Amino acid sequence: MSDLLPDRRRLRRGRIATSLAFLLFGAALGVWTARLPAVKERLGLSDGRLTFVLLSFAAGCLLGLAVLGRLSDRFGSSRLLVVAAALEGTLLAVAGFNATLVGLCVTVFGFGAVHGTLNIAMNANAVEVQRAWGSPIMSSFHAIYSIGGFAGALIGGQFARHAVGIGPTFLITGAGVLALTGWAALWVLPSRPVSREPSVETAADRAGRRSLLVVFCGVLVLFTLVGEGAAADWSAVYLRDNLHTTPGFAAYGYAAFAIMMTVGRIFGDRLVTALGPVMLVRAGGLLAAAGLGVALLVDRPVAGVIGFGLLGLGLSGIAPQVFSAVGSRDAQRSGRDLSTVVSIGYVGFLVGPILIGAAATVVGLPVALWIPVVLAVVVAASGSVMRVDAGRPSQSIRSGRP
Repeated sequence: MSDLLPDRRRLRRGRIATSLAFLLFGAALGVWTARLPAVKERLGLSDGRLTFVLLSFAAGCLLGLAVLGRLSDRFGSSRLLVVAAALEGTLLAVAGFNATLVGLCVTVFGFGAVHGTLNIAMNANAVEVQRAWGSPIMSSFHAIYSIGGFAGALIGGQFARHAVGIGPTFLITGAGVLALTGWAALWVLPSRPVSREPSVETAADRAGRRSLLVVFCGVLVLFTLVGEGAAADWSAVYLRDNLHTTPGFAAYGYAAFAIMMTVGRIFGDRLVTALGPVMLVRAGGLLAAAGLGVALLVDRPVAGVIGFGLLGLGLSGIAPQVFSAVGSRDAQRSGRDLSTVVSIGYVGFLVGPILIGAAATVVGLPVALWIPVVLAVVVAASGSVMRVDAGRPSQSIRSGRP
């Protein structure tokens, strides 16, 4: 038993290090989002010019997700995680001192690129930690990301409340990100070298079956993130304009969604242990669809808030389980496969609200909000894809699980 203690300690520290990456990932984005109005005011940007800044971040994210994140297969997720997290803090700090729109767009593009890269690296590392841990823990990492986002938004709000400029705000936040990165670098679980010998899965991939499966998993995440984007961009509009609530009450829709998503991720690992990933995805998709669907039929403000809350609870465990299934199947390609899945999913978050808005102009917002309901049903019906998870935790860790 004493021989297992060093491994237990190392594994606990590795889990903490990966959790720190998810925390700083969410916090950095939360602070950036919360201070966007101040960025706009400082540079005297119109809404149209601010769009260039937002597009620069989105383009950088897509580069990091689709291209740079794949470097985790070559250099190891732990190394890429540390480098990307350090650059995240550095570029966020630099963004606070850009005095021109062009300079800000260039910096924000780089910030987005390392943000997307970190997304892949930390999820790939989370899969490795989960494999060694011997039981499902992926949802806990995503819960910490949600908590980090809340914390970042609160920190950014406090800086704004006390009239702190964006330069000091981003500099202090960036320094905090670098401090967490240094801690994570000391404890991160080193990525194990992977064999480059052809495997059965590699041969299957040549036949196209694996690639199609990875793309399909990406589409499931896309469908899930359409629901997230709908809640973020349209819940308050629906409650205020269609259900005629006050602006203050309208904000409760997204608040309920975000809180219940965090709660679902906190308990998600216990649920996947009890139900299995297939049943969890099926139940989550049906809960999300039923919650929002019934709320749309009831057509009352309180029902709307509850409906968006159930949407968040239902969707909370889907993306983590898809990432876990895809990343665990083949250690040689986990970064590449996760890059594909997350990139496709990110398109859903960007395009989903636009799709709903376009549909709303034709059929009205209450009818357009049935789009995420239908997509959640499709996700539930596709839950069996979680059986692709062929990654099994090592028996040595199982026997001495922390």
